[in-house]
Parts: sequence; C-alpha cells; structure tokens
Amino acid sequence: ASGDAEMAVFGEAAPYLRKSEKERIAAQNKPFDAKTSVFVVHAKESFVKGTIQSRESGKVTVKTEGGEVNQIFSMNPPKYDKIEDMAMMTHLH
Repeated sequence: ASGDAEMAVFGEAAPYLRKSEKERIAAQNKPFDAKTSVFVVHAKESFVKGTIQSRESGKVTVKTEGGEVNQIFSMNPPKYDKIEDMAMMTHLH
C-alpha cells in the first residue's frame, strides 16, 4: 500500500481514493460488531447503516437513521472502507 505522501500525486481526488494513515488506524480500532451491523435499503440514499436490535421468529428489528426496512445486508468492518482489493472484503453486495 502506498503511503500518504505517494497519494499527493492524485491531488484533490486522493481523499476519495484512500483514507489517510491516521484514518486507517482509527477505523481498525473502531468498535464493530459484525453480528449486528448491517446495511439497509433506503429509497433516497440507496443504502443506510443500521444496527440489529432483535431477532424473533424469523423477523429482524433494525434501528436506522430513518426509513422503512425491507431488506438488510451484512456490513464489512470499517477497516475495509476504500480498500483497494475487494477480494479481501468479507461481504460483497
């Protein structure tokens, strides 16, 4: 992986291509529960982050920032944000 200095060649686009070293370290240390963190289909935003509150009789209750929940998808840990090799990701949607 290239360091922060090597990303300078990409100019204004650099923050959208890769997180800074500081952001990558923060993401690796951020608490994450793979069993409760999900993405939820949202009418206006495409997908929003959600947290599973309960699972009962085949029904799942999810807390989101807003919107009705019809489908949920497993979420990758924050350390995979802007990862260059998607083959390393646990979940692909």
